Amino acid sequence: MPYELIIIGGGPAGVAAGIYAARKKMKALLITKDFGGQSINSSNIENFIGFKSISGLELAKLLEEHLRSFPEIEIKEGVLVSKIEKKDKLFQITDSAGGTYETKTVLITLGSSYKKLNVEGEKEFEGKGVFYCSICDAPLMKNKEVAVIGGGNSGLEAARDLLPYATKIYILEYTNKPKGDPITLERIMASGKVELITNAKTEKIGGQNLVEFLEYTNLLTGERKQLKVAGVFVAIGFKPNSDLVKDLVKLDQWGRIIVDHKTFRTSCEGIWAAGDITDTLYNQINPAIGDAIKAVLNIYDYLNSEREKN
Repeated sequence: MPYELIIIGGGPAGVAAGIYAARKKMKALLITKDFGGQSINSSNIENFIGFKSISGLELAKLLEEHLRSFPEIEIKEGVLVSKIEKKDKLFQITDSAGGTYETKTVLITLGSSYKKLNVEGEKEFEGKGVFYCSICDAPLMKNKEVAVIGGGNSGLEAARDLLPYATKIYILEYTNKPKGDPITLERIMASGKVELITNAKTEKIGGQNLVEFLEYTNLLTGERKQLKVAGVFVAIGFKPNSDLVKDLVKLDQWGRIIVDHKTFRTSCEGIWAAGDITDTLYNQINPAIGDAIKAVLNIYDYLNSEREKN
């Protein structure tokens, strides 16, 4: 017998979907490489409802424990989904270990991955001073000067993670002002360690064996400048992990899955999507969880209506 629903992804949206599918007693399977999604990269989450403060790792553990408390849902962990094929009214899903599954509906909650700068030196110095996860690598910058690329929430949070370690933190923002939460900006600027550089286009990362400097262009004057830094943390946003379904559903110009924001249905009947992988307006944990729950409730209604037709 095919599954009624297969959820792909184990971040907050996927876990929320799994819990609701279990409570509706749907025959459901969740497939994920691991749990937590992008949230595991945050050292301190202050806007997750119900918690004044919680680390991403703690949140991921709590979400997984909650999901596993429902024996009604099956979980396949440690694999990636490599293919989704539509066959008549069913979908066949293949994982990276060669497992295959059939399902009536699919919910995609694969989130997004780090965007790259694509500048000279970035690839060469990855892991040698160029980093994407501040919570993972901030301790490596103890008593060093560093640069954070990006003035959105990701960049401000990276700077916050670096405060206990770095002696000086430059935040380079491409536009004329940072886009992150004002309260976070206010807190990190109060440290006295942070210098904000706006209208800055990163051009080059260089050094010998490790990062030693960063070059950027002032977009107002055209002047090229150099910062002596031992680390560069790239925090310019995320790329939706939508390649898996690019031939099945409509994507927008940024590769996000286009959904109906009432039902979270995609352009392909039988496939729903929720979270950062979609063309949602706000990429945050709480909205992603809410969207995934709405998607499951709509899937439940859809399956019931299909049964009534037959």
